[in-house]
Amino acid sequence: MHAATPIDRRTFVADLGKGAFAIAVLGLAACAPSATGTARPGASASSPASPAAGGGGGYGDGYGEPPAASGAGSSAGASTPPGGGGAVAWHRVNLGFVSAYLLVRGGEAAVVDTGTGGSEGAIGDALEALGLAWGAVAHVVLTHHHGDHAGSAAEVLGLAADAAGYAGAEDIASITVPRALTAVGDGDRVFGLDVVTAPGHTAGSICVLDQEAGVLVAGDALRVEGGAPALPGAQFSDDMDQALVSVAKLGALTFETLLVGHGEPIEGGASEAVAALAAGS
Repeated sequence: MHAATPIDRRTFVADLGKGAFAIAVLGLAACAPSATGTARPGASASSPASPAAGGGGGYGDGYGEPPAASGAGSSAGASTPPGGGGAVAWHRVNLGFVSAYLLVRGGEAAVVDTGTGGSEGAIGDALEALGLAWGAVAHVVLTHHHGDHAGSAAEVLGLAADAAGYAGAEDIASITVPRALTAVGDGDRVFGLDVVTAPGHTAGSICVLDQEAGVLVAGDALRVEGGAPALPGAQFSDDMDQALVSVAKLGALTFETLLVGHGEPIEGGASEAVAALAAGS
């Protein structure tokens, strides 16, 4: 792997305070499981991808059509991480059966996952509540290609006109976006976050880790059930054997907070809990 070339626009200012936002959701969808910096030089960027299952239109996790959203809901839960001005503040955008996340540092934001189609309004509302606009979004990270995580990628990248988009190399062809995504993996950094490959749920699944804040955003490489980490749903995963290897890899990292696509955040002792899950699997 070539040495990474910084592409982020990091600034070092005091973190924003607490905040997280939700939208009310009507109906019920079957629910399965639900880090930052530079791209690898030489890693191929996609041309705008053609629609595919699990991309902008389909729901690759097999959840079926998502419930309709109705208006703005109450705030859900967020954290201002420890560690001073260099750490990100995370903010959950609770979309009902799936979550997107805003990672904010120094007045600049990264969006990690974009929810199902039509979720860009809730993400925009969350930005506005933080005193930010779409122009503050410099990075859009897609943890994998499934439609409940990348379903609004095209719209979010359209509204965040100056943002760079990133995904795992193996998933890029299945994501429909208006401009090229950059392939990222182990050793890359985006917005000061470490990219961690975690294949299994999909071939190109990635996570992002802020070491200073101790926050891992895991997409669907992990779920949370009953306040504890859980394996991704086998019925929605490409390769469960590989997924188990990725869970063990994540459990070997150090982080206090775990943010997943499906389930509530875990704050405190998260990496130890993931390690225990891996050991018992």
